[in-house]
Amino acid sequence: MTRARQDRLLSLLLRDGRWATAAALADLLGVTPRSIRSYVTALNARAGGGTAVESGPLGYRAGPDAAAALRAGPAADAGTPRDRLHTLVRALLGRAEGIDVFETADALHVSPATLEADLARVRGLLGGTELTLERSASIARLRGTEMAQRRLLSRLAHDEMDAGSFDLEALRRTLGEGSVGAEAFGPFKADLAAELTALGYYVNEYGIGDVVMHIAIAADRIARDRAMDGTAGEMPPAHAQVAELLDRLAQRHLGVRLGAGDQQHLATLVLTRVVAPGAPAADDARTRLDPRVESAVRTVVERAASEFLVDIAHEGFILRLALHVQNLLHRSHAQAWSRNPLTRSLKSTYPMIFEVAVFIASQLHESLGIPIVDDEIAYIAMHVGGRLERSRREETLLTATIVCPGYYELHELLRSSVDRSLGQAIEVVGVETRVDPDWSAIDTDLILTTIDPPEPGERIVRIQPFLTDSDIDRVQAAAARIRRGRRLRRLRGELERYFDSSAFVRGLEPDGGEAGVIRQLGGMLVRQGVIDHDYVQRAIERERLSSTAFTDALAVPHAIGMTASRTQIAIGIADPSIPWGEGRVQVVAFVAFSEADREAFQTVFEQFVEVFSERDSVQRIVRRATDFTAFLDELVAVIDG
Repeated sequence: MTRARQDRLLSLLLRDGRWATAAALADLLGVTPRSIRSYVTALNARAGGGTAVESGPLGYRAGPDAAAALRAGPAADAGTPRDRLHTLVRALLGRAEGIDVFETADALHVSPATLEADLARVRGLLGGTELTLERSASIARLRGTEMAQRRLLSRLAHDEMDAGSFDLEALRRTLGEGSVGAEAFGPFKADLAAELTALGYYVNEYGIGDVVMHIAIAADRIARDRAMDGTAGEMPPAHAQVAELLDRLAQRHLGVRLGAGDQQHLATLVLTRVVAPGAPAADDARTRLDPRVESAVRTVVERAASEFLVDIAHEGFILRLALHVQNLLHRSHAQAWSRNPLTRSLKSTYPMIFEVAVFIASQLHESLGIPIVDDEIAYIAMHVGGRLERSRREETLLTATIVCPGYYELHELLRSSVDRSLGQAIEVVGVETRVDPDWSAIDTDLILTTIDPPEPGERIVRIQPFLTDSDIDRVQAAAARIRRGRRLRRLRGELERYFDSSAFVRGLEPDGGEAGVIRQLGGMLVRQGVIDHDYVQRAIERERLSSTAFTDALAVPHAIGMTASRTQIAIGIADPSIPWGEGRVQVVAFVAFSEADREAFQTVFEQFVEVFSERDSVQRIVRRATDFTAFLDELVAVIDG
């Protein structure tokens, strides 16, 4: 547990990149500030003379050797339970005849009782793997198919890797130092991506490392005479082409021949997890689609567009998503999920997009029976985000007036420069060429002026007649401030309607986990007649689909479906923080949305998460929100900046 918390601390510092106090970090990890100081000491020791964590008057931040320290595995922390567990699993996977408990205990320099406890942890790790741990006198052995054993190796490798990204050192630790061709996987990955591109495929770089990991596991198992069973049958042309490519690259870089079973298995992984067809036409795409999948995706997308009022019901989007879902269906049959290193950032930065993806995933689960995990939801979110980005660009444009006293074509040149450099962010709708314009009559979002205004203002930006890089930076910064201010003002107006003093509690108890907290907060709204007990149960079911901890401090549990009698938010403050999903939170906002407030959903949901994405704001609210009035005062103060 200590090692896991050290890794969690370092991951937080790496992701945030800013200074953080020991108290703030302690809240996020659910420990004391003294423990944070001890973790920092251990992390710097792990860095082997480097600096994993820097200390200063403002607290702690990630040092130059942070990433290396995070990757430093069991070898740097020898003898830990996690190290022994992985070593023990590798031994069991490597010996079909089993291991002798007493000999293994001696080899690991632990007592037989300690090893028995480690074996109990192995049994816990085997849940859902189709593997069993058998015991006969002093011999322990794993029983299960080769596919199931490889899945277990894959799970160990992912446990060693940070955020699901491909990490050669973590792979070497999982397979063992003597694993076949470990140093060759970099060139293997590069050649695989290049040749797949040459074959006309789009390569998913987020997923290719994960597939290379499976190929590494396959190569290692083949070298140990543990090839996948299979016969050389007729394969579809695309499968046969990719299978031949994989076999050729495995011989060139890894020195192993892939048998028929491994060729078919790995080619399927590549075709369903790493590549997409190269820009197919609509008719061509449909020939590759199962009509049942296309129909299910079309229905779900149209339902999501209506439910969330988002512009995603477009033919091209539906076909691309249907191709993705068809691949996802193939992966689900093999339980070969695709890791996504962007999952956490997508959830915290684009909570609304992620929520639409969760809705789509849940509906596809009902119609197609696909069990979907967070990383797969994140890929759906990437499809949704790409579609919404196309349709939302015009909505983010701010209007601007240029004030530039006329002198030949100077104002025309300036307008041309502004359009060329800032056209994606602002739209120039007017140009004033007088030296004394009526400033009060200019009602655009921004005023870009080459002369000094009578009074400065937030929307006025002083620029040069010939636009400079610093001018562009200042205009972009002003545009960002105006957009954020507009969003937060809208949020403030919405939130003040949705809070109530009778739906506020300070001192949430973690007993009962997330479901217990949801029932506690949801019960307040049930008593007000806002929702019924069914809504609370559906919120618990939504939480099981994907954690609603959208930031390191805030969870926003809610049900799918806007069935509340009116929109209301119940707030719970936890000080210290409580466990939620894979992390910890300090604020839980149980949100009940009504059908009448459908249009407010995006504003409240996305911007509320934005407010709680700033660590300093969270700490200010948590520390000072001693009662409902204080909470609302602090929230409004944070929103107003």
